[in-house]
Amino acid sequence: MSINFAKFTATVALGALIAGSALAADDVDLPKTVSWTAYSVGSTGYGQSVAIGKALQDGYGVTLRVVPAKNDVSRVIPVMKGQIDFSAAGSGVFYAVEGVLGWAKPELGPQQLQMVMSSTGNNCLALGTAKDANIKTAADLKGKRLPWVLGSPSLQTNVTAFLAYGGLTWDDVTRVDVSGFDAAWKALVNNQADAMTSFTTGGGTELDASPRGLAWLETPHSETENWKRMQMVAPHMAKRVATAGTNLSKDNPLECGGFPYPILVTAPDRDEALVHNMAKSISEQFDNFVEAEPSAVGWADGRQNFQWVLPYHSGAVEFWKEKGMWSDEAAAHNQKLLDRQAILAAAWEGMADKSGDDFKDRWMAVRAKALTDAGMAPVWDK
Repeated sequence: MSINFAKFTATVALGALIAGSALAADDVDLPKTVSWTAYSVGSTGYGQSVAIGKALQDGYGVTLRVVPAKNDVSRVIPVMKGQIDFSAAGSGVFYAVEGVLGWAKPELGPQQLQMVMSSTGNNCLALGTAKDANIKTAADLKGKRLPWVLGSPSLQTNVTAFLAYGGLTWDDVTRVDVSGFDAAWKALVNNQADAMTSFTTGGGTELDASPRGLAWLETPHSETENWKRMQMVAPHMAKRVATAGTNLSKDNPLECGGFPYPILVTAPDRDEALVHNMAKSISEQFDNFVEAEPSAVGWADGRQNFQWVLPYHSGAVEFWKEKGMWSDEAAAHNQKLLDRQAILAAAWEGMADKSGDDFKDRWMAVRAKALTDAGMAPVWDK
């Protein structure tokens, strides 16, 4: 894949090393320039990357080169090819490591991405519903109208996960085909659909102001069996409590779920010292960049999830060990994820013929068999 770095590169080189900086420059050993890919200019991920870049410049004289990219492939592939050091990515990296959905192509396949750290904010990924649809529980979705965003497997998976939470499938609801995320929410406003997923801080405002009104569907953490069904469809969903978003606050929280964003990932062969110092610099500069960008609160040490769906890079593991935050349970979980990546890589390499219109079907069958034989859930079988 060809990427025009000259066109998309934004250099974060703001300020200079100043007296009174939180840390001396020799506390962190980073190259003079470090590069990240990120979401597009104007996105939360890009804004947080810029704020982190300023803190690195002020603290250590390090320039963070932020390369906006429009999709998961253009964020991930330059990192895997060694053209870029890290990616501040989204949940699409889960699909990348699994080699499914848009990654189930001959030129792509499973990517052995590894984590450095991530941001878990005060929002969540919830199902927004029209108040007049009277959807109080996920089971109430039966018979309702739900958007199916054409050409967006990740958005389709999100909605499917909430159906599974309620013990339902797409056969139990009326599917409404829409062209995109915005069109899905417009369908709710126009009374053509009844519920749609979104981050609580990224959707629902227009619906809330409409005659229909907005109600977020709660997914109580005590409903263990429902959560098991949801995570069978979307293992990257984790429990959290949201206090940020439309109609939400500390006084009106929502028990819900979500996944980190941004997720700082890199290639497995990236230098351990570089990864270690990248994690260290973000951790130690947290107070500085979060003051400038409050949405970056999720990068705090205490909000790291060491049992998510991507393994941590060995350089990051060493840093979190130094912080006293890496447990035996985290190590065991990490090894299972590394083993899973190795199985997927071997299955991919074992496919001698990656041509033909039936390639995806053949790959998904090979993938499912390899994981099942290893005692691991395939999650996707087609």
